[in-house]
Amino acid sequence: MKTGFIGLGHMGSAMAANLIKAGHEVIVFNRSAQKRRELVQLGAKEASCIADACEAQTVITMLADDSAVSAVTFARSGILESLPRDAIHISMSTISVALARKLTQAHTEVGQRVVSAPVFGRPDMAAAAKLFIVTAGDPATLAACKPLFDAIGQKTLSIGTEPAAANLVKLSGNFLSASLIEALGETLALVGKAGLDQQTVVDILTSTIFPVPAYKTYGGLIASRKFEPAAFASPLGFKDIRLTLAAAEALGVPMPLGSLLHDRFLRLLAQEGGDRLDWAALGALAGQDARLEPNSQAVPSSIHP
Repeated sequence: MKTGFIGLGHMGSAMAANLIKAGHEVIVFNRSAQKRRELVQLGAKEASCIADACEAQTVITMLADDSAVSAVTFARSGILESLPRDAIHISMSTISVALARKLTQAHTEVGQRVVSAPVFGRPDMAAAAKLFIVTAGDPATLAACKPLFDAIGQKTLSIGTEPAAANLVKLSGNFLSASLIEALGETLALVGKAGLDQQTVVDILTSTIFPVPAYKTYGGLIASRKFEPAAFASPLGFKDIRLTLAAAEALGVPMPLGSLLHDRFLRLLAQEGGDRLDWAALGALAGQDARLEPNSQAVPSSIHP
């Protein structure tokens, strides 16, 4: 299938590469020409502008935030002006529910189609074509996109016909992940202050009552304090919590944990260099609060106060 791909960050580059490897004809566009050329070497066609990337049956956007998606979609010679009638915009970015609805209305008005298909997974999963894809949109349109989804993910799950539904599920998942990181951080601060080895505790918990990849991944990162280079930068995590709270406010749903996470991210980003860290660094804040020395375990005489 011929498809344009706009947005070649850590995730987008890996996803586009897998589309190429699967035999799809991919036209790539990114503000950084170097990132485009790396994929050209794999067999992609380089687009010099957004309009060139829209000379296809489908165009995929995998961008950082609402502002970036709006810019490439609504700008002069952007996706909305350049995509052929009946062609499909596959929005795979983590964006607000409000923007997803705006995209749906705008594309429908000009005879184009749109689906939301945000993904769960970090860059290593993207590189291995093991992403989980949550989709929403017209069933026939989703069926047309299936060969693309199969090339980049291990499983595709549909949540309904309204594209914005998939974006709400994605935000909900990221809210849960951030909550998990905070809870892990507090747990590891507790056992670390007692003199226990944090990685050992992570191994015990993830091999017994929490045999979940996310616990193992984030627990390991917090225990080892490996937050650079960032696979998912903390400003993006903060953005997702803000979008979750905006959706909750629109629906009249109190989210006390969301408000807590909002403030914890603010604290992380207020620290020098906090914006460069992986969002797993949120889990290190509890250790700081407990005055747990970095790169060491406290060794009290007893685990009890």
